[in-house]
Amino acid sequence: MPETNGLRERKKRDRRRQIEDVAIELFERQGFDATTIEQIAAAADIAPRTFFSYFDTKDDVVLADYADRLGRILHELDQRPTDEPAWSALQASFAAAASDYVAEADRLSRRFAIMAATPSVQARSLQLQAGWEHTLTAHLATRLAATGGDPTPRLLAAAAVAVMRASLQHWLTAPRAVELPTLVHDAFDRLGAGLAPR
Repeated sequence: MPETNGLRERKKRDRRRQIEDVAIELFERQGFDATTIEQIAAAADIAPRTFFSYFDTKDDVVLADYADRLGRILHELDQRPTDEPAWSALQASFAAAASDYVAEADRLSRRFAIMAATPSVQARSLQLQAGWEHTLTAHLATRLAATGGDPTPRLLAAAAVAVMRASLQHWLTAPRAVELPTLVHDAFDRLGAGLAPR
């Protein structure tokens, strides 16, 4: 049974990736707004209703990796020593996740270009990032045993997400003389002194 479940999950991931690839090509060729879900489904050789088994909206196709990225960060954060300062733990976790981006640089660049040209995708991206902040805040509150009146977990989460967003945007739009994990690590260092415990 586990082997069957593993095969099913792999096929599902492959189908999801196929839909993403087809959709990105169509968005680049004819524009995001001009591309319909029916066209994506036809190009991916699936029924339109099957599209919605994988994605809620067209916007989510462009931002399909957000959930996986957050999962990676949370996994890394959970592995950090409990006595490590929260900012240092976030720095290590986000830098580790950033290393995953490097292998997908071209794919990310294509997604970023579509997002930059499409207000609805930008808005959805910000909404998803707000979800990252919320989830990270809850994780950090537990890690720090923070009370409800302590803004520290939320401040740390918001700053960490901002570091990742700014580093990624710089890496994708500027000459890539410095790799993304290094940019992320350095940006955490720059902000770290101002977020040290009082």
